Amino acid sequence: MVENILFDLGGVLLTLDMNKTAEAFIRLGWKESEWSGIAQSGRPVFHNVEVGIDSPAVFRENVRKMLPGNPSDAEIDYAWNAMLVDFPAGIINYLVTLKAKYKLYLLSNTNELHLGRFREIFRNSYGYEFDSLFVKTYYSHEIGYRKPDMEAYSSVLEDASLLPERTVFVDDLKVNTEAAELLGMQVLHIEAGTLLQRLPAYLKE
Repeated sequence: MVENILFDLGGVLLTLDMNKTAEAFIRLGWKESEWSGIAQSGRPVFHNVEVGIDSPAVFRENVRKMLPGNPSDAEIDYAWNAMLVDFPAGIINYLVTLKAKYKLYLLSNTNELHLGRFREIFRNSYGYEFDSLFVKTYYSHEIGYRKPDMEAYSSVLEDASLLPERTVFVDDLKVNTEAAELLGMQVLHIEAGTLLQRLPAYLKE
């Protein structure tokens, strides 16, 4: 029996295009041969801002050290946020219908700069606040842990008083769903962009 649905954000609810950020940073002088993608959170410059160790100001300075010239804060922010594309209307309408039957939560690996930008994208598209879709949202830079750290999931379960066996976690990265499964949660691993095909079938709606 599912009572709660815990969603990932990027690739599940929010369309991402990592190449847009890679291309923007390369235009700022990042050597293409040294760029192996943003999604390598082991690099301190990215990891630290995602778990709240570094502020946006420190993040910008760390990025600036890795680039030639002296790009402005606005240029760095634009490049970093370029990956955030849109919230498909079909997915948002589906979440609204799910709220009538399930308690919805969000657990996202993100950072303060992305948070402000994707909230703005959502507000401009739909006229209300993204976070209002959920009982509560959990962002890695605010809780101090990122998936697949076990503490990220356990802190959500504890804070929201969720029974893991009655909670399904939806993510587009297998390593993340595998970690959640170890805590007794139901899990649904999906390919990016396939939520509307996979989740209704899982819930047998």
